[in-house]
Amino acid sequence: MTASDDTKDAKDVKKAPAKDPWDLPDVSGLVVGVLGGTGDQGRGLAYRLAKAGQRVIIGSRAAERAEQAAAELGLGIEGLDNAECARRSDIVIVAVPWEGHGKTLQALREELAGKLVVDCVNPLGFDKQGAYALKPEEGSAAEQAAALLPESRVTAAFHHLSAVLLSDPEIAEIDTDVMVLGDKRADTDLVQALAARIPGMRGVFAGRLRNAHQVESLVANLISVNRRYKAHAGLRITDV
Repeated sequence: MTASDDTKDAKDVKKAPAKDPWDLPDVSGLVVGVLGGTGDQGRGLAYRLAKAGQRVIIGSRAAERAEQAAAELGLGIEGLDNAECARRSDIVIVAVPWEGHGKTLQALREELAGKLVVDCVNPLGFDKQGAYALKPEEGSAAEQAAALLPESRVTAAFHHLSAVLLSDPEIAEIDTDVMVLGDKRADTDLVQALAARIPGMRGVFAGRLRNAHQVESLVANLISVNRRYKAHAGLRITDV
């Protein structure tokens, strides 16, 4: 066989077709835990996912608070302390206040090992001029989570959702996109699929975890939009 034959054979080998970015896995059977599920954002996410048919567990530092919040929401939602919530969940959404983010995750390192962790925390400060972005030493809340949870698969998503809209039972659909960040496609595909469980919502891959700071920071801008226009603004990615 000549060199030219080798070249011809190489050209004849068909490349595998590119994976359809909207061909997402089925996540309906996975248990979703929400750390900080008694806060506004956590409760809203728990409510929407449970309403979509997802099995949801709310976590809190105090099991009693989680149980009370779960009972108020209904829909089969369970309430447990944070550690038990993490242990019993397949996907864990981190929706705790920024001030307790590092300490909470550090304490749950063992329980979160091997789990898919979705960080939706926005490091923000507030003064008389309004909200402004903070930049953690690690670069972002999500990167802090990755540093504290080396045995977990950390992604970032659900940053730009209005807790008011999420919690309103009169609203059937949440008209927004969710920017999903992470370093492994299998993980970001799962989070995109989870977002798509909520009617009107779509998960869109938005880069690796190192780009999470820009996404987290954008919430400060949305707060300014909401204050000026008396709205509950979200995001839509065009031409995708």
